[in-house]
Amino acid sequence: MTTQNAINWPEKYLPGTGDNFVSNEVIVAGLSAAAVWRYLVDTAEWEGYYDNVADISVPQDGGPELKNDIRFSFGTFGFPPLDAHVVEFQAPAEGFPGRLSWTAKQDGGPEERLDVLHAWLVEDLPGGRVRVLTQETQIGEPAAALASERPTPMLNGHQVWLDGLVRAASK
Repeated sequence: MTTQNAINWPEKYLPGTGDNFVSNEVIVAGLSAAAVWRYLVDTAEWEGYYDNVADISVPQDGGPELKNDIRFSFGTFGFPPLDAHVVEFQAPAEGFPGRLSWTAKQDGGPEERLDVLHAWLVEDLPGGRVRVLTQETQIGEPAAALASERPTPMLNGHQVWLDGLVRAASK
């Protein structure tokens, strides 16, 4: 039996405690965690496979590749660019999943304030398969508004991100 890894959640963002939570996962044969990781951590690649992201900005000393403790910004779901901060970064290695998490915030009045933790887990599975799990907890009125929409934009948007990521890594 194979046990699959889980996201590491800070208490503030525990699933089910915020205003919006989504979880998306794919398991694909013929790909490795390293191949997927390359496209996930390189923000210069994002717009090539995910059309719901724009205005990506990474500090000059950070390159376009994410790493631990880097600050960057990006726009998504019609929000102005969110200020993001990588809070967990572990590249995949033999026996260990890749882990990437960032917080993202938008300041303003209650109707604009948004606080997010977006987490990724990328792991090799037996049989030449890779598992990519992404989960996000959002706190704030904009998050509650997104959660009430049907179909759910966050769930569908993150699935598009996963599908694009897998396509890019498969090339």
